[in-house]
Amino acid sequence: MKCLPASKLPSAKGRVLHDWHAEVLVTRAFNHFVLQECKAIITDGKDSPYLRRSTSTTTDGPPGGQPHFCWMEDVTLHMYCSEAPCGDASMELTISAQQDASPWEAPLPPHLMPDKTSDSASAPELALLGRACFGQLGVVRRKPARADAPPSLSKSCSDKLALRQCASLLSSPAALLVSPAGVYLTSLVLPETQYSAAACERCFSARGRLAPLGAAETEWEDGYVFRPFTVQTTVLEFEYSRRGAGHKEGLRYVASNLATAWSCNGLEENLIGGVLQGRKQSDTRAGSAVSRGKMWTLAQEIGRQAEPDRIFPTLGTYGAFKNSPGLTMRHKVKEDVRGEALKGWVRNTGDDDFD
Repeated sequence: MKCLPASKLPSAKGRVLHDWHAEVLVTRAFNHFVLQECKAIITDGKDSPYLRRSTSTTTDGPPGGQPHFCWMEDVTLHMYCSEAPCGDASMELTISAQQDASPWEAPLPPHLMPDKTSDSASAPELALLGRACFGQLGVVRRKPARADAPPSLSKSCSDKLALRQCASLLSSPAALLVSPAGVYLTSLVLPETQYSAAACERCFSARGRLAPLGAAETEWEDGYVFRPFTVQTTVLEFEYSRRGAGHKEGLRYVASNLATAWSCNGLEENLIGGVLQGRKQSDTRAGSAVSRGKMWTLAQEIGRQAEPDRIFPTLGTYGAFKNSPGLTMRHKVKEDVRGEALKGWVRNTGDDDFD
C-alpha cells in the first residue's frame, strides 16, 4: 500500500502522509518547492523565475486578504506519469488487462455500507472500492485497489487530479500565501500504451463527468477557475516500467513500497509507510518535509516574516487553520466540485486535530 488506512489517520498527527502515490507525492513536493521559493524571496531578497510579489495595493494580508505572491504568467506547468493515474482514467486499461471482463463483485467494508433508512441511490459511488465494479465508469474510486488491503478513504489519483483542475495545485499552506491564478496543470503527459482517449475525456474534460461545473464556476473568485488540462502522449517509456527497455520477459514485477521525493531546491527524501525511511510512524522525527505538519510550520515561518505586524493563523489546530478566512474560497471550490461533479466523495478526516 502507498496510502494510510482510515483506522490509522487519528495517529498520524500531521507526521504521516495519507497518500504517497507518485501523482500525490509530486504535487506535495511541488508545494514544498513553492514555499521554499517564497522563503527565498522574503528572507534572502532573491528573485524567483516562478513567483513574484503581489503588486496589489491592498494592505490586507492573510488571513482573508490578498496573497503575498503570484505565479509568473510566462511559466506553465506539466506533469508526466509513467503509468495512467489510478481510478477513472485507467479503467479501460484495467478492463482490457483482464481475462474475464465481467465486473468484479466485492463485499463492502462496514464503513461503506449504505444506510437502509436513506436513499442510497443518491450516492451509488459509496459502493465502490478500488477496482471493484469496474463496469461503472465516471465515478469516484478509492485506494488501495486490492480488496484484501486495509480500507482507506484516499481517493484515486484520477479523482485528485480532476479536483486540482479547479482547486489548483496549491495545498492549503501554500494557498494562503500564493494566488492560485496560473498554478494549474497545462498538460498531463502519458505513454501511448497508458492512454485511453475515452477514459481521459470522461475523467478530466469539461465534456465528461466535470460538465456540471459550468454554473458553479461563475461564483468562484480570487483566481480560482475550472481549467482542464490537455492530455498528451509520448512513445517514450520510463526505463524502469514494465514496458521499458530493461524489461525482461518472464519476470514478475511488484510495486516497491519505497517512494522518493525530489526537487531542484534541495528536497531529497526516501519514504516508506508515509514517513522517512528508517523511522517509525510513531517517531516525532519521522515526518517528511512534505507532510502536513512540516508544510504548515514552513508556511507559518514565511507568513510571520512577510507580515510582521499581523498575526498569521498559527494558533489552534490544523483543522482550524484550514478553516481560516484566507481559505474560504478554496473551501467553496472544493465543496462545489464534490457536490456537483465528483459525487460520492467521502472526506478522509481524522488527522486535523494536531497543533
